[in-house]
Amino acid sequence: MRKEGANDMGTVVAGSIEQLRSQISGTIIGPVDDGYEEARTVLNGMIDRHPAAVIRCTNTADVVAAVNFAREKGVDVAVRGGAHSVPGFGTCDGGVVIDLSGMRQVQVDAARRTARAQGGATWGDFNTATHEYGLATTGGIISTTGLGGLTLGGGIGYLARGYGLSLDNLVSAEVVTADGQIVTASADDHPDLFWALRGGSGNFGIVTMFEFRLHPVKDIYGGPMLFELQYATSILEFYRDFIETAPEEFGGFPGFQIAPPLPFIPEDRHGDPFVIFVACWSGDVAQGEQALKPLHDVAPVVAEMVGPMPYPALNSAFDALYPKGLQHYWKANFVTELTDEAIAAHVEYGPKVPALTSTMHIYPINGACHRVAPDATAFAYRDASFATVIAGMWPDPADNEANIRWVRDYYEATAAHSEEGGYINFMSSDDQDRIRANYKGNYDRLVEIKRNYDPDNFFHLNQNIKP
Repeated sequence: MRKEGANDMGTVVAGSIEQLRSQISGTIIGPVDDGYEEARTVLNGMIDRHPAAVIRCTNTADVVAAVNFAREKGVDVAVRGGAHSVPGFGTCDGGVVIDLSGMRQVQVDAARRTARAQGGATWGDFNTATHEYGLATTGGIISTTGLGGLTLGGGIGYLARGYGLSLDNLVSAEVVTADGQIVTASADDHPDLFWALRGGSGNFGIVTMFEFRLHPVKDIYGGPMLFELQYATSILEFYRDFIETAPEEFGGFPGFQIAPPLPFIPEDRHGDPFVIFVACWSGDVAQGEQALKPLHDVAPVVAEMVGPMPYPALNSAFDALYPKGLQHYWKANFVTELTDEAIAAHVEYGPKVPALTSTMHIYPINGACHRVAPDATAFAYRDASFATVIAGMWPDPADNEANIRWVRDYYEATAAHSEEGGYINFMSSDDQDRIRANYKGNYDRLVEIKRNYDPDNFFHLNQNIKP
């Protein structure tokens, strides 16, 4: 398969596209069609690729037709949900993009506390639907993130300590496999595939429907707090010790952030770097102020927007900071213990955050995440307490060299105090050599399952598990 170069692949697709148009209810956008420039782009502005066709599916049958078409033509396939993949896996040169963004329906069964969501839904879509019933499950921290990509790689978010990762709440998945079959994966059906989907990312098929377990979360108490940089060590030391035994209703994370021009921040401090802590208390809202008091007692708060709010409001609070088109370069590691040496490295490099949209976060993944065995799902790092990400994001490509250097220097300074592997969803395009480490003891089993469901590596535009 895939013997053609990108230009040859494009010619192969273009010559057959009319046949495919008659087989699907969605739309196909090629290089000569209106809207192609918008259709070919993804969130990361560094990615500049030209697919031969973007197939915007409206249902599972469209996905099957698109998979069969690409397989028969022997061209590359990129699968796109929310298009947030930092390495740009949601697009390709000369091949086919299977775009699920037209498949965003969410159906809630409040009595069973479950929800079914199509593969192109975002966390904003999901949270809006479930909030109506006072329910939620663990999602990310940006509501425009695709539900599918986040879940298949893990799903770290505000509710993880109390309810586990997104993948821990997955009940079943409808999957289109590389041979164009539709299968349902669950604990009872295709259990090997179900195991691999929960952490194995997009290696095993295209998930067109997710079924999640929901929890009683409607309003939360929390929001962002900014502290002076001089208290960085104290805040990180406090967080390390506090989060170990904190009530599992307490979520949130510390980081470093340049203050945006928001009304709750003093105008003369806009553009200054701070230590940020974004808190989320998902228990009784009336207890929220007391739950956050230990954090307030660590250091004076320069500015905060903390209080009761709907959970979806916190999940979407930072959307405006991350529009489509920013340059993205990220690095990440899992961390078992946030040592004094690691904290010192964060305090050295975090305050050098180069752009308002760049940041570093240290997410907690203990509590309920630790109650799942490391081999129960493909997500292996159940002994890690934190997932760090150094997220370089900035608007001007002229700053790429300097800002990528900041990410790499920061990463190198903290890697020695971290685990070998990191969170798949935070990996960059140059992290493929870390794939075995990212799955630790689960990698060999993933390879076996890949051989069973995708022996030709049809789904290879991802952090690839080679069969």
